[in-house]
Amino acid sequence: MKFDDYSIAPEIKQNLETLGFRRPTDIQFRSIPPILKGEDVLAIAQTGTGKTAAFAIPVISMLHDRKSSSRTEGIKCVVMEPTRELAIQITGVFEQIGKHTRVKTFCVFGGVEQGPQIARLEKGIDILVATPGRLFDLVSQGYIRLQRTEILILDEADHMLDLGFIRDIQDLIKFLPRKRQTLFFSATINETIKKLAYSLVHNPIRIQISPKDPVAKNITHSVAFVEMDDKRFFLERVINENPDSKILIFVRTKVRAERVYKALERVGIKSMTIHGDKEQHDRLQVMQQFRSGETKILIATDVSARGIDIPNVDYVVNYDLPEQPENYVHRVGRTGRGTQKGLAVSFCSTEEKPLLAEIEQYLTKPIHVVDISKKEYAATIDFSNETVNYDLDALMREAEQAELERKNRKKKKK
Repeated sequence: MKFDDYSIAPEIKQNLETLGFRRPTDIQFRSIPPILKGEDVLAIAQTGTGKTAAFAIPVISMLHDRKSSSRTEGIKCVVMEPTRELAIQITGVFEQIGKHTRVKTFCVFGGVEQGPQIARLEKGIDILVATPGRLFDLVSQGYIRLQRTEILILDEADHMLDLGFIRDIQDLIKFLPRKRQTLFFSATINETIKKLAYSLVHNPIRIQISPKDPVAKNITHSVAFVEMDDKRFFLERVINENPDSKILIFVRTKVRAERVYKALERVGIKSMTIHGDKEQHDRLQVMQQFRSGETKILIATDVSARGIDIPNVDYVVNYDLPEQPENYVHRVGRTGRGTQKGLAVSFCSTEEKPLLAEIEQYLTKPIHVVDISKKEYAATIDFSNETVNYDLDALMREAEQAELERKNRKKKKK
């Protein structure tokens, strides 16, 4: 089946063709018809399967058709996203698919002044993409009215629960009309998610795309056993062996991100970091530079692992193994998007082996191990550009300084 075969607005068909969308993915094929019929949908599908277009295409088409007849103004669709980066990205998808239609999309999120957002809302919009915290704030202050909302979309629902947004979601539901269409999209499902979903949807069409291997087939992923103190040498080697590649590096904490940045800086490798301690303006700037390829090396915490669609990421490096097994899938899923091939490697230290065991249990199979001989291991360290007599005290001072700065920023925010 092709997108031309669907009963959607011709403007949308043209936009999809321009974007290179010819045929729907599995999740799109199974989601678009029931959404167009006005059904509630509960959809579970792994990252990178085209979930956003699965709800954006039919929703824009329905609202475009309704706007052709006289109808009351107001926000007709609310899309809830767990992070600012995702909210901005999803808004971009709606704008691309909705180009030349009568549907206006706008995005609100925290971490920035609310004044400009309020001013834009007053001009009138059809689709509001928002993070739960800022959305609840603006609803509570009376700047957003949801009485005329016809469609509610919860995207990346499992991640919203991980981030503790369940109370905000439950509070917001009280402001929405009981009679509405609800679309619930999640990468994973458990009892908590199921309970939340069935409290929101009414007789939903349940769609579950569950491949045997949760990691996309076009991603080659492996693990290398590297001790914690040696990881920086092996990261340097990966970067030097892939000089033209766009590389996304995942670490466990904000402090670790800054330490890895400093380690790369010492060997003359330029990189950038993105994590929760950065101001929103800085985070957007970093993402833009990485998307465009101006920056080739990005060090990130898990805030960037979920749902972020960054084009042409050639290589993912799990510098630290994630503590949640499902985050492994989300991390490596930042490469190999769509039809592209991708590479991912994870550094596993002795103390991280229990985490590796949990990840392999989640994947239901072992991860391919990169065989590193003792000679090769030693050579990787010996040939590093980092000085042989590296000052360990200096490293500790850097870590302490980073931690002190983090605490100071927290105090200022309070």
